[in-house]
Amino acid sequence: MKDVRLDQIDRPRRASRVTLDEVRFAHDRRVVLDGLSLDLSVTRLGIVGRNGSGKSTLARLLAGLVAPDAGQYRLNGIDVARDRKAALGEVGILFQNPDHQIIFPTVLEEIAFGPAQQGQRKAAAEDLARATLARFGKAHWEEAYVNTLSHGQKHLVCLMAIVAMAPRLLILDEPFAGLDIPTRAQLRRYLSHYAGNMIHVTHDPQDLAGYDQAIWLDRGDIRQTGASDAVIAAYVAEMTALGEADDIADLAG
Repeated sequence: MKDVRLDQIDRPRRASRVTLDEVRFAHDRRVVLDGLSLDLSVTRLGIVGRNGSGKSTLARLLAGLVAPDAGQYRLNGIDVARDRKAALGEVGILFQNPDHQIIFPTVLEEIAFGPAQQGQRKAAAEDLARATLARFGKAHWEEAYVNTLSHGQKHLVCLMAIVAMAPRLLILDEPFAGLDIPTRAQLRRYLSHYAGNMIHVTHDPQDLAGYDQAIWLDRGDIRQTGASDAVIAAYVAEMTALGEADDIADLAG
């Protein structure tokens, strides 16, 4: 396989086609996603919902990490759960906890791993990792041990590893949760180095400023989909009403 040029990380963005047809997923006999159907061209899509609504499960399914129990999911016509080789160029995911994602001891090894999985020779994969580090202004991290980094720095390593692979779609699964305000702001700024499409899964609608479309996920089903401003306004209104209720049981997830 021919080595990908270093300027692959500047690849122009084309919309990603996300198609779900009656997708169902259960965990320990509990239905988490219940008959989801969707057909969208995605550039910037937000997914909002309360804790326990199935957001993280949907994120993992969209990334191809789990397959539906029933129904079909295709990303740009590809079954990414079954065709993992093709999935490497189509989709990446940034988890809430970077320790669930990082597998190598040094930063260079971690970033070079993805391009190597895509078929790059070791030297080319490492060159691409160095180019990515330089792009982010972190060339001096090359030999750093990941276990010496802060939580936010580990998140950045995971983001750089995804950028080096240049998938068309990046899925963000609550990556800002638990981070302080300066770290959140810095990670948002670093996301501008990713040239592809994004699906951002969050319970915090403030994370979705500037997004084109949004989905409100409620108890494993799609409550509303459409223009981001309208969906988020409806979601915030209902969450506010629930927060003002007298019976704390109304807040159960």
